[in-house]
Amino acid sequence: MKISWHGQACLQIETEKSRLIIDPYITDNPLSDLTVSDLQVDYILLTHAHNDHIGDTEAIARQNDATIIANFEIATYFANKGLKTHGMQPGGAYNFDFGKLFMTSAIHGSTYEESDGSLITLGLAAGFVLEAEGKAIYHAGDTGLFYDMKLIGHSHQLDYAFLPIGDNFTMGPKEAAKAARWIQANQVVPIHFNTFPLINQNPEDFIQALDDPRQGVILPIGKVLDLI
Repeated sequence: MKISWHGQACLQIETEKSRLIIDPYITDNPLSDLTVSDLQVDYILLTHAHNDHIGDTEAIARQNDATIIANFEIATYFANKGLKTHGMQPGGAYNFDFGKLFMTSAIHGSTYEESDGSLITLGLAAGFVLEAEGKAIYHAGDTGLFYDMKLIGHSHQLDYAFLPIGDNFTMGPKEAAKAARWIQANQVVPIHFNTFPLINQNPEDFIQALDDPRQGVILPIGKVLDLI
């Protein structure tokens, strides 16, 4: 399994069978190194409906005939546009060809701003745990710290966790470090920071707040983690 981060909450995951992208905020993302027209994707995973997470979902799905995996409400929104979708809800899991995907809870909003400025609420915010090829990966989505994160750590032996540290809209570095303590992943990677002034952070603050700074990994944009 190979994983790379592309700014905000966007991850690319490549397994032996499938190519996945999570929260593909690319075109308007000042940190992204990706080009939508170049992407080859089988599945698009969405944690919630905010525009900086849905991002380029529709364009990517159409050009790749990709399946969108999201909460039921977001899935229905895109199904009504003629796209392939798979709806889930927090607490549920499903065996896909790339592995078993668990949708976890998150404490956050899930509204989408249409082109006319109107807001529509699309279900609950979520995170994902992916178990595939003998590894377990947690993408927390956008979230504040919540005590049930301990259950995620108890239920899965996590190899990597990707945690937001931007503060203001999500956990900040200190709260994310506490989340890392609770979920007990082997390695934790900060995401969702420095995209906008409101979420500017020094990721080293997160690393130094960990019980063991060696647990933290600051992943440069586009660098590939090869999970052997």
